[in-house]
Amino acid sequence: MRTILSLSILFVFLASCAVTKAPKTEFRGVWIATVANIDWPKNPNDSPEKKKQDFTAILDFYQELNFNAAIVQVRTAGDAFYKTDLAPWSKYLSGKEGEAPQGFDDPLLWMIEETHKRGMEFHAWLNPYRATFDLDTLALSQNHDFYQHPDWMVKYGKKYYYNPGLPEVQKKFAKIVEELVVNYELDAIHFDDYFYPYKIEGEVFNDSLTFQTYGLPNQTLEDWRRSNVDSLVKNVYQTIKKNRPWVQFGISPFGVWKNKSTDPSGSDTRAGQTTYEDLYADPVLWVKEGWLDYLAPQAYWSMDYPHASHRAVGSWWANTTPNTNLYLGNGAYKIKNNSDKAWDKKKEIPKQLTFAREQKNIDGNIFFSAKSLIGQHEKVVKTLKRKFYRFPAENPATPQRTLREIQLPGIESVQKQNDVLDICISHTDSVPRFLNYYQLNADEKQLIGKEYLSESQNSGCFQLKLTKKQQRNKVGISVSDAFGDESAVLPLNF
Repeated sequence: MRTILSLSILFVFLASCAVTKAPKTEFRGVWIATVANIDWPKNPNDSPEKKKQDFTAILDFYQELNFNAAIVQVRTAGDAFYKTDLAPWSKYLSGKEGEAPQGFDDPLLWMIEETHKRGMEFHAWLNPYRATFDLDTLALSQNHDFYQHPDWMVKYGKKYYYNPGLPEVQKKFAKIVEELVVNYELDAIHFDDYFYPYKIEGEVFNDSLTFQTYGLPNQTLEDWRRSNVDSLVKNVYQTIKKNRPWVQFGISPFGVWKNKSTDPSGSDTRAGQTTYEDLYADPVLWVKEGWLDYLAPQAYWSMDYPHASHRAVGSWWANTTPNTNLYLGNGAYKIKNNSDKAWDKKKEIPKQLTFAREQKNIDGNIFFSAKSLIGQHEKVVKTLKRKFYRFPAENPATPQRTLREIQLPGIESVQKQNDVLDICISHTDSVPRFLNYYQLNADEKQLIGKEYLSESQNSGCFQLKLTKKQQRNKVGISVSDAFGDESAVLPLNF
């Protein structure tokens, strides 16, 4: 009897300590919001050193959790976090719109390089249609489109928006995307959920004259608005692929496409507004047409929230859009900060991650927003590290990938000093992305580290700190390209 009891206790202990089996490939992203200084910079008037310190602190925190992508907002409302003639400098970066940040040359280039140093992808997040964040137009730069193209603006609620129905607006945005993709080594362009604005009771989005001018015969206003957003998405996708075929395009729509009450093919939800009917966006069509590399619906509700549960929303997207990479957006900002008491429980986010891994067509998660976990919710963070993100994961390849043969990297030198592996490599691939480190056990390999390889970097020297277990096992390396193709694994001798 004592033996049986002891075994039972041991079984329960082992079960409680079990580590959730992590997939080899999984997207682990975090949104870094700059609008209204939500995440960064903490204050636009901070010194350049303080701004840099705060940004790298965010990256270090999520690198320690083995996240593999930072989605950084570089255009909030007709502005820019980089030097361009197409938009003024953002006030959220410099303190005054149109003024360059003092002592901070090319902040976007710096952010990209710091992100890549940590083996993470950099996704440039843009808000396409929001022109202002409030009605204080006197604070806008004279170079803002509000002054340069007043005929493009539509006042709605307490903001101004670009009129999506104007061809000139679409052309301007294609130029913005092209400039970013050509001038910066990005891994993706990313849009959020703000297409046509969320509806405000008693307000009218005044685009009737534009509809009369550009709408097709027998086309409803609603269908015309959706066609405008469709054109933007298609044009941006084609612009990206024309210039850098390996740069991905992802969109993060509001979590509910349609409620089942208005369309039998919609989700079993009761959302007050929907992506299709209120924001005039149709991500299902974009996936069907192949205009996206990934979709990241904002499923910011708890697992069993009555009106729109994370479970129902996630399952619907997984079943409806199997032909693209699908990452669920998780509302980490709600932890112990929401009227839904499910968010008071430390297991809410872990339940959502377990759910995602159980679904066949869900390829990862993105957390909103960066500051939500830093310096707080210690128990949740420990669970993420121990049970879910103990080891690194490869970034998913684009579904419309280009299959390429990647040659083995050349080993210039390799040596181990105590627990640090020093390695210098060279390679001949013209579209690299990562140098991957694997722990080799019999017929299995476990990713234990990554280094980002820039497009022009055909050689480099790197260091990897090894655990005691990793020191006892063989280590191998490979090179993978920006499409997701990978070389064979080359065992190292040291």
